Amino acid sequence: MGLGVTSKGHSRVRAVPPSPPPPPCLSFPPQMKTWVCDSGQKLEIFIPFLGKYRPFSGRCCQTCTPKSWDGFYHKQLSSSLGFRDASRLTEEDTRYRGWLVRRVCGFLAVWDWKIPADTPGDLPARICRSRRVRDVATGRSRGSRGAGESHRRRKEKILQLLAEIQAPLSLLLLRLCNWALLKLLNLLFLSVQLHRGQLEMVLRAAGTAGVPLVFLSTHKSQLDGPLLSFLLFSQGLGVPRVTAGGQVCSPRLRALLGRLGGIFLPSRMGQTPSDRDDGLPGAVLATYVEEVLRSRQPLLIFLEEPPVALHLSAAAREWLALVYRAVRDGAVPDVLLVPVGIAYDVVPGGLHREGAHGARPLGLGACLWAACRAVRRNLGCVRVDFAQPFSLQEFAAKNLVKQSCTGKPLEELLLPTILGVCPSQLDGKKAEIWSPGPATAAGLEAEEEMLVTKLGLHSLSDGVACSAVTAVGITSVLLLHKHREGVFLSRLMLDFSWLLEEILLRQRDVGFSGQLRALVQHSLVLLGAHLTFYRLSPIGDVLVVPEASAEARRELSHHSAAILPVFASEAVGACAIRALLVEMLPFLGATVGPSGIVLSQDELYRKTLELLWLLPPNLLGLQPCQPLDCWSQDIVDKLLLCGLLEAEEPESERWVCDLAPRPFCKGRPWAGMDFSDSEEEEEEEEVPKRCFKLSEPQGSPGFLLFLCRLLSPVLRTYARAVAFLDRPSWPQPEAAYVEALLQFLAEEDEYPNRSLALSSLQTFKEMGVLEEVRSPAGPLLHLAQPFRSSTSREKLEAFIQQFTQP
Repeated sequence: MGLGVTSKGHSRVRAVPPSPPPPPCLSFPPQMKTWVCDSGQKLEIFIPFLGKYRPFSGRCCQTCTPKSWDGFYHKQLSSSLGFRDASRLTEEDTRYRGWLVRRVCGFLAVWDWKIPADTPGDLPARICRSRRVRDVATGRSRGSRGAGESHRRRKEKILQLLAEIQAPLSLLLLRLCNWALLKLLNLLFLSVQLHRGQLEMVLRAAGTAGVPLVFLSTHKSQLDGPLLSFLLFSQGLGVPRVTAGGQVCSPRLRALLGRLGGIFLPSRMGQTPSDRDDGLPGAVLATYVEEVLRSRQPLLIFLEEPPVALHLSAAAREWLALVYRAVRDGAVPDVLLVPVGIAYDVVPGGLHREGAHGARPLGLGACLWAACRAVRRNLGCVRVDFAQPFSLQEFAAKNLVKQSCTGKPLEELLLPTILGVCPSQLDGKKAEIWSPGPATAAGLEAEEEMLVTKLGLHSLSDGVACSAVTAVGITSVLLLHKHREGVFLSRLMLDFSWLLEEILLRQRDVGFSGQLRALVQHSLVLLGAHLTFYRLSPIGDVLVVPEASAEARRELSHHSAAILPVFASEAVGACAIRALLVEMLPFLGATVGPSGIVLSQDELYRKTLELLWLLPPNLLGLQPCQPLDCWSQDIVDKLLLCGLLEAEEPESERWVCDLAPRPFCKGRPWAGMDFSDSEEEEEEEEVPKRCFKLSEPQGSPGFLLFLCRLLSPVLRTYARAVAFLDRPSWPQPEAAYVEALLQFLAEEDEYPNRSLALSSLQTFKEMGVLEEVRSPAGPLLHLAQPFRSSTSREKLEAFIQQFTQP
């Protein structure tokens, strides 16, 4: 798609042919190499060129699902440049032609959409006949006077619970609401983009006999549910059953969503463990999910709960556990899981703001008012990406075997280093799974609980990895972390082009194409409320200056959050380099420049591991199945590949493997070497340590500083969370701690990030800084004994700040 300008002056998106080929020096086709490494994994390396190749992001994990790696995927999908604007329907999408059809083509197209699978008409009877439901209901009704009266009450109770979970689909209401939603999407967005190759891949997976599809999506706004339901319905995948999260809805809105395919957890699911698992609500819900999967209706589960990004919600764990149990108990032979990523230029309705969390129940009037407000804004485009489907049965079989391989707890790995009790060992086997809170732990066995949590985190990282990067995100991250004081438009365009190629080289797709100037202007228009423009006539350029307000910083930070997972590995390595430079600074002379500093590989690994221990992998978008020592090696390799590090070769070894003749070398280089096979040489010699020199990549000045600043908001929040530890009175409930922490963070930032606050709490509990103690009133947080002294808290804060770039 390309960007143009309409007569009203707003940016519009329209389908255009692919960009023209690059200059002759870059007109080579993309290079692809495939080989099998020692571990048996197939590695594919692409060298893309802008306009010639789009990377296909979202391949399933080769470690957890090796058989699914080649399923439903073809190499033609990776090079396909075909996109579909799902919100633009023409007469070609209908069976009719003519002048009148062109004016009502949207209504006719929606009316012709087919529903491949629907809820069975005898669903209530099936649930009442279920052995699980009968056993639970019979056990609860023992001691009743009359058998007939007990059976009638039991059936009424089951039907009442089923009515709380779902409502029968109304086909007329469904088509009318989808037609209205089509009109609304055309008003809200310039385009709703779908990758044709990804769509073909999902349609092939939907054709698998007897295996239902479950879509696991990231969650950016409250519009995600209607949007994804509309897309799946319009592309022939059926009307999905959309699971509701933690947002409380009014009775009218809940009734409407139920008639359109929404399903809800019963109101008594969270009261007691018996009600959730052994009680009648849990039995009815589990049986209902089994029947939905048997009828091959697509199921849509949101993994996050906005505005808390990159955190697996409690409701998602509940729904994933129900799907896993259906496969485990043999209700369906298997389930194909499809991670979904959503990328908005601007999140509609401003519902990503922190104020939307914990608000009063969402009503129908509030939704209509939010839609009216959003129509008045320019929201740009939205892109929906589908990752490669993978088998739940294969994932479970692989990961249940690895459950016994959990490593040392974080308290043993990182705490000695911080407090200086004893030197830490280089052990990258940090525990891969973070156990959920007590509200979701009851009702799942230990292995099942770990498997469901790992499945959710893995699918969340896959959804983040397949999400396209927007032009607004690239511009925001440049203004926030590279040009805080302002930048000329010409320079901003050069940096935009540089960062765009860096993103493509890291196998991440972007949600746009077109002329560079049009792309940058499009993003500046969407960010215009927080920018100031100065037209400099003498030099014919425009100076772009971001506002210094907290709201502007929060808005830019929100848009640039999608860039961190792309450069997460390099950002961790850059912060580790900074920490090493801080340690070496007192011992360096004034004349020593960055190029003259030599870093040891062991020290770089140590600092990288310490930072990886500190930050949860889901916060960085890393797959939780990989051990952290492998990530640290991968990070160093990426720093070498991007040019930030150069291998420092000892003088004594520079000629050992280089025997080629040189024009200015008298004699042969091997003339003075001794190739005798003596027994004395059989003794093992000490292997020299590998070292690196700092370097600056060509065409990327200040790249190290840019990478460090990407992680600065996260590390600053962690450091402020340490300073907060001496504020509250201990013990206190976790919810009260989080709200007090957000108020403390708001003293410096007007819009504190709830997601980062929860990440710091998670890390502190794993490190042993905070302890969770059971009590009759619920779990309470206590400050651990070592950190009750100000000295230990200062050490922890200094440990975090060594990685922070101001």
